[in-house]
Amino acid sequence: MHGRNIKIVLAYDGTQYHGWQWQKNALTIQAIVEEKIQILTREHVTVIASGRTDAGVHALHQVCHFLTHSEMDPEAIRKGLNSLLPEDILVQHAEQAPLDFHARYSVKSKTYEYRILNREQPDLFLRRYAWHIPRKLDMTRMEACLSLLRDRHDFSSFKAVRSDNLNPVRVVIRAEVRESPDSGLIRFVFEADGFLRHMVRNIVGTVVEVGSGRIRFDDFQKILESKDRKTAGPNAPPHGLFLMMVRY
Repeated sequence: MHGRNIKIVLAYDGTQYHGWQWQKNALTIQAIVEEKIQILTREHVTVIASGRTDAGVHALHQVCHFLTHSEMDPEAIRKGLNSLLPEDILVQHAEQAPLDFHARYSVKSKTYEYRILNREQPDLFLRRYAWHIPRKLDMTRMEACLSLLRDRHDFSSFKAVRSDNLNPVRVVIRAEVRESPDSGLIRFVFEADGFLRHMVRNIVGTVVEVGSGRIRFDDFQKILESKDRKTAGPNAPPHGLFLMMVRY
């Protein structure tokens, strides 16, 4: 099927969803978006995203594409979809893309942010969007860990146990951590040419162990070199993770 290739940029709150990818007997972002496009264009479409986000993970800039024979203007598609979609999914932008544009295979890099609320009191309004850690984390130690992750590495130590990625090597362009002392919010930012399943959450979970003094910095280096998931720390919860940007 040819026709037109429509590229859309989505934002979504992943709280209520079992991730991006269509699943039997579970509510997913892909299923909802495809269903609404079908209502709009009166044809069955498959929406392909830049990558699958897990259950509970959010997106500020998820890029997708789908093929359609509809003559609808992209701006009309954007407005039409937003009138049909639930309030926790938003189409920010729609355009006609070249037929060879592929939301997944054309990606040059992706940026994720992981948010931690590091203070004694939880925040009622951030409970779905930041991991609350009451014990004080050491920023200097965590920054030292992130400096080891930049450039090309085998990230087997930080991939999901049942990961289907055959090649665990990724190039990390940016790995940094920022703190807003007034609010207690800590933001980890990762940009890479690609990510293994659970890679960001496993890195954050392990770096937090170093920041809280449970793992030594030297051990973090050994964990990375071991290429063994069993040596790393816990998987950080999904609700602190945001897909921030996809570059092509």
